[in-house]
Amino acid sequence: MRRLIILTLALLLLAPPGEAFAHAFGRTYNLPVPFWLYLFGASAVLVVSFVQIGLFVGAGHTLRSYPRFDLLRVGPLRALLTARPLLFALRLLSVTLFVLVILSGLLGQQNTDHNFAPTFVWIIWWVGFSFFTALVGNLWPLVNPWKVIFEWAEALVGRLGVQKGLELNEPYPTSWGVWPSVALYAIVIWVENVFGGSSVPRDVAFFAFNYSFLTWGGMVVFGKEAWLQRGEVFSVFFGLLGRFAPTEVRVTNPEICQNCSSACETVEGGCVDCYECFSRAGPGDRELNLRPFAVGLARQEVVPPGGVFFVIFVLAAVAFDSLLDTPQWAELVYLTSIPKTLGLLMLPFFYLAIYLSFVKLSQLFVGAYSKSAKPRQLVGEGYTPLRDYIPVRRLAAAYIYTLVPIAVAYQIAHYYTYLLIQGQAIIAFVSDPFGWGWDLFGTAGYKVNADLVGAAFVWYSQVALIVVGHVIAVYLAHIVALRLLQDQRLAMRSQYPILALMILYTIFSLWILSQPIATENPVENPPQPNPTEDIRQPPMAPPPDIR
Repeated sequence: MRRLIILTLALLLLAPPGEAFAHAFGRTYNLPVPFWLYLFGASAVLVVSFVQIGLFVGAGHTLRSYPRFDLLRVGPLRALLTARPLLFALRLLSVTLFVLVILSGLLGQQNTDHNFAPTFVWIIWWVGFSFFTALVGNLWPLVNPWKVIFEWAEALVGRLGVQKGLELNEPYPTSWGVWPSVALYAIVIWVENVFGGSSVPRDVAFFAFNYSFLTWGGMVVFGKEAWLQRGEVFSVFFGLLGRFAPTEVRVTNPEICQNCSSACETVEGGCVDCYECFSRAGPGDRELNLRPFAVGLARQEVVPPGGVFFVIFVLAAVAFDSLLDTPQWAELVYLTSIPKTLGLLMLPFFYLAIYLSFVKLSQLFVGAYSKSAKPRQLVGEGYTPLRDYIPVRRLAAAYIYTLVPIAVAYQIAHYYTYLLIQGQAIIAFVSDPFGWGWDLFGTAGYKVNADLVGAAFVWYSQVALIVVGHVIAVYLAHIVALRLLQDQRLAMRSQYPILALMILYTIFSLWILSQPIATENPVENPPQPNPTEDIRQPPMAPPPDIR
């Protein structure tokens, strides 16, 4: 393994240069080595990591328990984090920003460069809050403006003497699972990437306004918690990212979970990241823990109907956003006239087919290997191939959350330059959200600094993020295999196809990030390279346009 690493580094240092694009940044960077060597190096890192994980992670290491530290045990932190004024201030801020988005979108200037709504929704909230959720923790259950407004309305109705409240509590169909969130997520991604008015302030306000009534309607019919956990797309999305985060809320008393609207109790007892139970628990039954990154993705839980496809869609959506900007996609559209909407609908199913194919291979690899297994490793008497008693559907559900680190890494790699550069526009918009010439905080004249980060830094950081995300995914997949198979050799063998899948994801992700941004038809106007410049800096896109 050491020889492989040394050989990879030597090739990277001695090979002739190539060129790659900091895709989301809109700049080119002349690589010190050919691009294919980055693909080779990233793949080699995955292989080496896979071998080391297989050698040093034994059958008893299944992450059913992991190191954690309860922040509420520290007196000053407990006083701060549990203070009601802090919670009320966060909720009030969330509702204020929500109302400001709608008002500025409806009443403000319809020029994207002079309105608060598009920049806040698509960059600060959709991108920035996603990063915060994955890298810090999931605050959405506390600050969700639709939930906050609904709870305030419930409190008001209760004071008026209506004991039944606003919730009808109709049974939520079990077969629905998170499929409503899948459909709504498809709409969100369509609005972001396909709909021509995604940066028009009035259209942003229109979608926020209509989504509000859909969300509140679901809460009224099925109950607040039932709809938030299954049908409210942003709760499902941020909850998924929150599994990767280094913080968790935990309820240590299993009795509190008995009346929970979801099967939240873990195999260790109590529940993790269930804010419904957390809100009902007493101070002695609550924990707010620091934990290692990504361990929340290894929890042994039942994946609801639609959960597998939701994760696949999240993974495919970021790739779709990147593909839209490549010359290859522009040429494909020019030659075949494939509409963007059709491409958006097809790509998740394409990803799903690939994922299920490799999961099936994993099943077959272990089934063939079990012929030589000892009797204690088999089910029942005699030989029973593993593929006969672990269905592909169960394997697909077991491995699906191991793909989340890939989605998180790629989302950060693709979007963080937008947040750092185009997100600066919010500094001016807080002083003049409507574009009416205000200067409330003296920042209305702030200009975006497009040179905040360089193209070289962007490219190398993107490579590092992609590789780290895939290494974490390989580790989690091995943990899941150990838990399912309870045999280190079988687990190792089952991961050969999964490793191949991770390598393919790595190559494809780096290839997309290395492509130039196509702004014109590649057939009619082919790009003209400029060999005399290492870095070219075209004009930046309008701040709110993050596509």
